[in-house]
Amino acid sequence: MPRSTSAVWLRATLNRWRRRIWHAWAYRMVFGEQAADGRLLPHTRIAPSTCIDAAHALQLADHVFIGQFNFIDASAGLVIEEGVQITHFVSIITHSTHRSVRLMGQRGSTTTGARPGDVRAPVRIGAYSFIGPHSLVEAGSTLGRGTLVCAYSRVRGTFPDFAVLQGDPACVVGDTRERDAAWLEKDPELAEAYRAWAGAEKAP
Repeated sequence: MPRSTSAVWLRATLNRWRRRIWHAWAYRMVFGEQAADGRLLPHTRIAPSTCIDAAHALQLADHVFIGQFNFIDASAGLVIEEGVQITHFVSIITHSTHRSVRLMGQRGSTTTGARPGDVRAPVRIGAYSFIGPHSLVEAGSTLGRGTLVCAYSRVRGTFPDFAVLQGDPACVVGDTRERDAAWLEKDPELAEAYRAWAGAEKAP
């Protein structure tokens, strides 16, 4: 038996308001964070659905955006510099224990201190870098300023400023300055702001 138009309208209205309320309560991002050292970061936003493990070891700058449903492990040390954008479904890992779990079996749960096969190394993400969705940044990685990590990339290693990274494993496939040059030529008034973080010697 078909539902009446009024019943469908009521259900649709209730569903719309339910989504709005849930979004405002559970997912709405607001400006303002506090770094582990107590500094206030008025322009930084972190989505409530993002999990940050060992937040005390995270060195966070201002003007950072961290979107929904990310896992960020800072246990071995993590630096996120000014202006970094981390989109959605990104994992940043500073430790890996899968080898020691296999090697030690049940002994692993009762062993204290360093275990054979464990990897623990800090990660640094340079200023005004962009981490695309569904990407993984592995322990010990360093990304230079202005890096662009394409979606679905697996990043391991040290990379220069302005690198465009893509693939599994990720490799350098371009330079963000080449992409930025056309925009700066079109809007030359942006050059000063660009050089303020990129450095005059490296700006296009």
